[in-house]
Amino acid sequence: MDIHPVNWDQALAKPKLRAHQLSKRYGTVTALEPVDLTVASGELLTVLGPSGSGKTTLLHIVSGLVEPSAGTIYIDGHDHTHTPVHRRDIGMVFQSYALFPHLTVEENVAFPLRMRHRSDAEVRRRVTQALEMVQLGHLAHRMPRALSGGQQQRVALARCFVYQPSIILMDEPPGALDKKLREHMQIEIKRLHRDTGVTIIYVTHDQEEALALSDRICLMNHARIEQIGTPQQIYERPATAFAADFIGISNIFHGKIAGTMLETPDGIFALPAGAPPNLGAGQAAALVVRPEHMRLGPDADCCVTGRVAEAVYAGSATRLIATMASGTELTVRLPAPSGAVEIGATAQIGWNRENSTLVLT
Repeated sequence: MDIHPVNWDQALAKPKLRAHQLSKRYGTVTALEPVDLTVASGELLTVLGPSGSGKTTLLHIVSGLVEPSAGTIYIDGHDHTHTPVHRRDIGMVFQSYALFPHLTVEENVAFPLRMRHRSDAEVRRRVTQALEMVQLGHLAHRMPRALSGGQQQRVALARCFVYQPSIILMDEPPGALDKKLREHMQIEIKRLHRDTGVTIIYVTHDQEEALALSDRICLMNHARIEQIGTPQQIYERPATAFAADFIGISNIFHGKIAGTMLETPDGIFALPAGAPPNLGAGQAAALVVRPEHMRLGPDADCCVTGRVAEAVYAGSATRLIATMASGTELTVRLPAPSGAVEIGATAQIGWNRENSTLVLT
């Protein structure tokens, strides 16, 4: 099956949601710096960042749970900055599930339709469809306490999807599940998104989850947006040292520009072809190289020498940790089998310049 990349310039021309200079302050504390964000209709956008980065504040402002200090929110081209929560046509899925313990699965899913005074026939039809969509039709008459964590999470998803909101906001919904169930729920959410075409804004601090789920990622740090792009763009071409360090594992060489080279404590390295032109001499910058682009041996554009500190076998690959004379630690991902590597041995590690990214610091 051919996978065609989305033309995001076209997709964002008529957005589902647009936030313009949205900000939030609590007294002297800034929870969200002025941000601009556009979400395409039918997109699954992940808002990713560490604790305190502003991602949940952004989500709560979009939902209407928090009033912004400044800025405007447009949904389908209409100003909804001060529209009450219940009139925004936005669904929310929380980490806590928030199921009613005294209602059956079926009654929980039917609740938002009952609140909207839909007919009994429509309620039955939509609830049946929603439960089948999350593969829980056979548990319709069970109480929430009789369900596993993963099943409760799927009920919460069905309850949100059942009334077909314009936008669905998800605040780390699989956060309370173990790793295996989290990965299963990621697949479920991707399938539901694909089958329904609904616009989803998904908040998480888990980088692997963001890479697995997203059409695009909005990476946040210190209450502002650090970078927006597809998972591939953010992973392969991080715009900042923070983006490189937060998304995946990166080897980062800090130094200063010297012509077409970067001088670092670990050596002098050629800049990649895509480096910004006219960089000033002595300007602080960093070279980013992903572990899978590094290899053992001197046959490469750039090369360093280090001492092997650890080798971790992980089935399909071996993760090698090497320490440079400066104290910098490098991570090298080698395909398995790659032969035995002796701990404490000196190793030459190289990479080609086109596989590196330069970021200014």
